[in-house]
Amino acid sequence: MRESWTPKPADRVVRHPREDDIQPIRLTITPRRVPSKFTATPLLMVYTFLGFIAVGTLLLLLPFTHHGPGFTPFMTALFTSTSAITVTGLVVEDTALYWTRFGQVVILGLIYVGGLGFMTTATFMMILIGQRVTLAQRLLVRESLMINQLGSMVRLTVGIVIVATLIQVVGFLALFGRFFFMYPAPEAVWQAAFHAVSAFNGAGFVVLREVDQLLAFRGDTLIMGTMAALIFIGALSYLVIIDLVRLRKFALFTLNTKLVLVMTLALTLIAIVGFLLAEYSNVDTLGPLSIKDKVVSSIFQGISMRTAGFTIAELNYANPHTNVLTSVLMFIGGASASVAGGLKVNTLAIILLSVIALVRGRNNVSAFGRELPASLVQRAMVLGTVSIAFMFFVVLLLTISESTAGLNEILFEAASAFGTVGLSIGLTPNLSVMGEWIIIVTMFIGKLGPLTIGLTMAQRSERDLYRYPQERVTIG
Repeated sequence: MRESWTPKPADRVVRHPREDDIQPIRLTITPRRVPSKFTATPLLMVYTFLGFIAVGTLLLLLPFTHHGPGFTPFMTALFTSTSAITVTGLVVEDTALYWTRFGQVVILGLIYVGGLGFMTTATFMMILIGQRVTLAQRLLVRESLMINQLGSMVRLTVGIVIVATLIQVVGFLALFGRFFFMYPAPEAVWQAAFHAVSAFNGAGFVVLREVDQLLAFRGDTLIMGTMAALIFIGALSYLVIIDLVRLRKFALFTLNTKLVLVMTLALTLIAIVGFLLAEYSNVDTLGPLSIKDKVVSSIFQGISMRTAGFTIAELNYANPHTNVLTSVLMFIGGASASVAGGLKVNTLAIILLSVIALVRGRNNVSAFGRELPASLVQRAMVLGTVSIAFMFFVVLLLTISESTAGLNEILFEAASAFGTVGLSIGLTPNLSVMGEWIIIVTMFIGKLGPLTIGLTMAQRSERDLYRYPQERVTIG
């Protein structure tokens, strides 16, 4: 019997690879894609607003947009386009007398888009035509509205457009019911539509035929009340309005809504009482009016002076302390993510709360039973510091370019431009070319600056990898 032989492990033949069999290992290194600075969210918002300004300027340059021969002067078209898209209301030419109906329609379109927000408008148009809203576009809408949630963004956008449009339609119907007895029907429709949109979006543009414009209506409770209500609601922000409509109870509101309501009511009360007391006996403003008209005019002016720019008093004849108070309120502006510009009442509320907490010796900032994140408090402080420094720089430049103007006038116009309010005490129509450029930039920064700074800070927030040793510095 033959024995079967099984090779042992040591007896196995090991074949060594030849040099030709060795294949080189190729490493493919894919470079990390760095997001383009051009498409970064804050910068994209800036570029888009610049695009709207450019389109508005080109349309307003056309010969048939203004009364008179030839093309519109470039600076007039640029200034008006910037003022309309930033819903400011500062003008170098009278809107009712200088621009034709077509030019006024262009201005109205810019006001509507600027007040609603270009990302909200663009997203809504895509929804209407059946286009898919991408994740990047949802992020843009979320950050332009300054909210944290990403879900239901399309639904929120539709809700914002519907709510804003309904409010303006109600305002239009109320104004039309009054203008119908004053103008022919087509003119009454136009006047009601223009001023409803201008009031809700806090633009301050007026196309009334009367020589005194709104001053001629300061005894008309219906017109004054309707426009004041539109101005007040528009300065609250869309999210606060939706919160009010949906929840209807203060205890259920978000912390943001509570702070906006409290600060808005407090500042409005200060404005109304301050204006009434300061101008009660001034023969050039409230002095000749009856007590009822003084109160109605003060309520309207107190609501309008912080965000809208409509006026029913000759502010260039107002007392200096009245204009200083108005300048401070214009610098503060309205609520974040609203139609208003300026520092914003949310930012001011956080700064005041942090100061109160520091004075009381507390380490954390809280309000209405909720604690505010430390990063949010730091951003509010930065926004406040940057806004004050920017205002100082604008005032300094205007004192150079407008050497014949007084400091009170310069401070007033600078605050009006930064807060995108539109009130003027006579300096804006007489600005030099350099002064016009300064105000144009100020209106643009006032509309987008604080928002852009806040979004940039939110994108770049990161944890510190290391910390330095602490050392005290003498202050106070």
